[in-house]
Amino acid sequence: IHPDGYLKVKDRGKDIIISGGENISSLEVEDALHRHPAVFAAAVVARPDDKWGETPCAYVELQPGHEVTQHELIDHCRAILAHYKAPTAVVFGPLPKTSTGKIQKFVLRQRAHSASAIA
Repeated sequence: IHPDGYLKVKDRGKDIIISGGENISSLEVEDALHRHPAVFAAAVVARPDDKWGETPCAYVELQPGHEVTQHELIDHCRAILAHYKAPTAVVFGPLPKTSTGKIQKFVLRQRAHSASAIA
C-alpha cells in the first residue's frame, strides 16, 4: 500500500511465488531475465521445493545465435534482484504460446510440477 492509500497490484495471485515465506513476483523475475541480451522470451513459474515450499523456475527462449548457461542467467538475476528472487532452475527451449503469441503459463506450471520435465 502506498502512502496515499492506493494498493499497487504487480502480479496475479497465481503468479506470486511464495518461497520461504517471501513473496516473489514472477513478473519482476521475468523483467530481470529480459534484460540479458541473449534472452528472447522468458516466463517464470513456481516449482515445488522441499526446503522453501516453492522456488522460481525460469523457462527461457534464446535470441537466435546467442548462447548462455543456466548459471550465467541465475547470476545475472542475482545482480539485479534480491538473492532469494533469482531462479533456482532455468529450462531452455521454445515457450508454449497461443495462436496470438501469448505465453501459456499454465502449461509451464504443469511442467514445473513434473520432476522429469525439469531434469
